[in-house]
Formats: sequence, C-alpha cells, structure tokens
Amino acid sequence: MSERYSRSFQKDLYRAEDVRAMDRYAIDTVGIAGIELMRRAGAAAFAAVRERWSGARTLSAICGGGNNGGDAYVVARLAHEAGMDVRVYPVSPPANLKGDALTAYRDYRAAGGEILDFIPADFEGAEVLVDGLLGTGLDREVGGLYADVIRAVNRFSGHVMALDIPSGLHADTGSALGVAVRAGLTVTFIGLKRGLFTGEGPEYAGEVVFADLGTPPEVRYSVEPSAMLLPPWERGLPVRPRYAHKGHFGHVLVVGGDCGYSGAARMAAEAAARVGAGLISIATRKAHADSLNLTRPELMCHGVETPEELRRLMARATVIAVGPGLGRSEWAKKLLDAVMDTGLPAVADADALNLLAENPRIRDNWVITPHPGEAARLLAVSSGEIQKDRFDAVRKLRERFGGVAVLKGSGSLVCGPDGLPRVSTTGNPGMASGGMGDVLTGVIAGLLAQGSDLFAAAALGVQLHGAAGDEAAKAGERGLLAGDLMDPLRRLVNL
Repeated sequence: MSERYSRSFQKDLYRAEDVRAMDRYAIDTVGIAGIELMRRAGAAAFAAVRERWSGARTLSAICGGGNNGGDAYVVARLAHEAGMDVRVYPVSPPANLKGDALTAYRDYRAAGGEILDFIPADFEGAEVLVDGLLGTGLDREVGGLYADVIRAVNRFSGHVMALDIPSGLHADTGSALGVAVRAGLTVTFIGLKRGLFTGEGPEYAGEVVFADLGTPPEVRYSVEPSAMLLPPWERGLPVRPRYAHKGHFGHVLVVGGDCGYSGAARMAAEAAARVGAGLISIATRKAHADSLNLTRPELMCHGVETPEELRRLMARATVIAVGPGLGRSEWAKKLLDAVMDTGLPAVADADALNLLAENPRIRDNWVITPHPGEAARLLAVSSGEIQKDRFDAVRKLRERFGGVAVLKGSGSLVCGPDGLPRVSTTGNPGMASGGMGDVLTGVIAGLLAQGSDLFAAAALGVQLHGAAGDEAAKAGERGLLAGDLMDPLRRLVNL
C-alpha cells in the first residue's frame, strides 16, 4: 500500500496532469470511489506520522479548499480518533468545500473535531503540522493569505508533513513558486511527482514516502512516465577476468589545463583512473606538463601547443575528455576544433561548453555535462529559466547538441536519445565546490573507456559521482573537496 522512498530503488516519475489522469482512471475504470481514495490517502499520511514521530501527542492541520485540504481533514480526524490533541485551521472557508473534500470535512466534524477560525503566528503548541493547503495543480506564484500561511509554516519549529507535495512547489518542475513549505516529510499519492526530486524539490520535500493507495498496477500503466529515477549505486562494475591487461580498459585523453587551471585537468584524469580506465593521458600546456603528475606519476602528461601535436595523442586514445581548465584562448579553440574533427567518443565540460555556446555543433557520440549557468549559455537563456524547468532544459540540450546531456545540480538529470530524463538520487550540498564537475567528467570518460555505452556511462557516472560525494560527506558536507571523492570512487566501483 505504501513504501518509503529511501533513494534505494528505481521509480517512474509523472507530471501532475498524468497523476490526475491516473486518479480518474482509478475512479472511473477501476471503480474506487473518490472519497475512498481520499480516506486511504489520509490513512497513509497518518500512518507515516505515527511511524516517524511516534511520541507526538499534538497535531495541527492547515486545510485548503480542494482535495489536498480534504486529505488533511482525514488526517485530522484519524489523529483525533487516536486521542491526539488536534487543531484544524481552514484557510478556505468550509462553506466553500465541495465533493469529496466536503465529505471529509463533515466526517471530521461528526467525529467531534473542532475548527479554529484564525491562523496562528507560528503554530505554537503543536508537535506535528500537516500541510494540506495547496495541491499539485498550482502553476503560478503564491500570494496573499496563502503566502502568509506558508511563511508561518516555515517559522514553525516542530515537524512538518506535506500531503502529496509541499504547498508552493511546482509538481512538474521542482521550482518554488515564490514561497513554498519546507517539509521534513512528504507523503505523495498514486504516482511520484517528478518535481519532488530535482531543483528545489528535495530541499522542500524532505523525506518522501509513496503510497499507491491500494490501486492496481494498471492505474500506473494507464499513462506513460515523463521521467525516471536512476537506480542507486549498490554494486560496482563487473569483475575483471584474470587475463585482463591495461589495454582492455581503454585510454582516456584529458584535454585542458590552461595556465592557472592545470588542477582541473589533473582531477579529471585521476577520476578516470580511479574508476578503472587502463591508461590516462593529459594534453595540456607545456609550461606545466612536466610537473602535473608529480603527485600522481601514473598519469602521462604531454605539453601540447598545436592541433597537430594533439592529433598524434588522439590517435592512441579511446575516449577524450575535453574542457576541464581549457580556458577560452585561441589555444583552447584550436584544440577543441581538433577534438571535434575526430570520431572518438568524448565528454565535454566547462570551457568546452562555453566555447560550444559561441559556436554550436551537434554530435552523436558525446556527453555534455553543463551546470545551470553553462546550460543557460548553451540555450541562450538565463540560468533562472533553466532552473524553472530543468526537465525541459535537459531535453532541449539533448535535441540541440546530440549525444547525451547531463544537467548538473540538485537532482542531476540525464537525457539520452529516447528523450526521457533520468533523475539522480545521489549527491549532497557539500559537492557545491570547485572541481566537482571535473571529477564527474573523468568518471564518465573512465566508464566510457571500459566499454559502457554513451547513455550508461553518463547515467552510471552521475550516480557514482554523487554516491562518492555522499560517502565523502560522512565527515561533514562543509569543506568537502573534489579530491576527497577519489578514494570513495575506487571503493564504490569495487563493491
């Protein structure tokens, strides 16, 4: 009936309109009454309260005028019947309720539940606060009384549970519509809303619990998902045969590291090595080529000043990683042009993407890995527009530049030829530091070198990179450095 989403399994993700269609299918085709679904939703949410905060004795519920408010009335009734001290605050007058929400309200009142006609400044006296204010249909910025109520919720110092989605969060995009409830727990129903898992969604949703409300699988099969969660990194790469040698695992060539930025190429190269690539070369400036591998002598560093010198190195490579520390000089442009002329699979990041924005090109056998700022330049929009709809942005990146597109950030997205974005379930805010993108570039290139196809290398690479960041963050997120991921990367590919 319900299960805790613990970042440990793959799930289909849906737009709000698709979940509404599933809801209608359950009612009209399967024959489950709407009020029965509402009662099941309230029961699943109340069960989550009891499991998560078993010692709580006081509960307040904020009820809007739609079905989200109806779900909250069910939770309040069940809490009241369980002997909890319950306070209900209707933001929309109960006289305006209709349909199933009205029935849920009447059930609450018939059970002896009371209604308060004001909204307290900070909901003092409650241990658990239930957000049943706004549902998944919201598509404009929250204002007026509703915005004031959400701000009051966010001042509350106790536990906050959102029903279906935190009020004010766009269910499809994961962007806050002006102001949104910050929940510690979100219980979502029928289908997982994709906005819970990318952009600002994870920050506002907290822990997510999914309840299918006892609907049969045919309900979910009645619509196509619009995105999917990537599976977790639970085991490493395939065991190598005993006769293996370095030639079996590819040769990654990292192109980058202009003067002052040599560390970026160095980190990408080591990351490729740590995930198992057989050979690693770096094509960089002659000024520092001799010293770049002093602390990692396994890396083969070459001073390259002309495209001709680079072509000689590319003739021995399996995969190219271009962009880390590349810069935007004439040297950088000529090397990128040389890379684009090869038929080798490539991973493009950082300044390779900034140069690509100036001179767009399409390629079938590469992975591009922009962060929102780079994506904005590639699509000639603002980074704010990218973040408002990350799903749309990653699809446009894939359509415009070919190959596989990775849009980095909270809930990184990966989009391949099928056009269905996959959402990363790993990573943490500690990874918001310099060099993390260079490490990801090396990870994806290293997986490509070992034989993964383009999409698999990107998807596995994003999950592995985030999982390594999560392991490294066990010592604390603040102060986490890109170099801290190297040991976890090695351990995780060998699980």
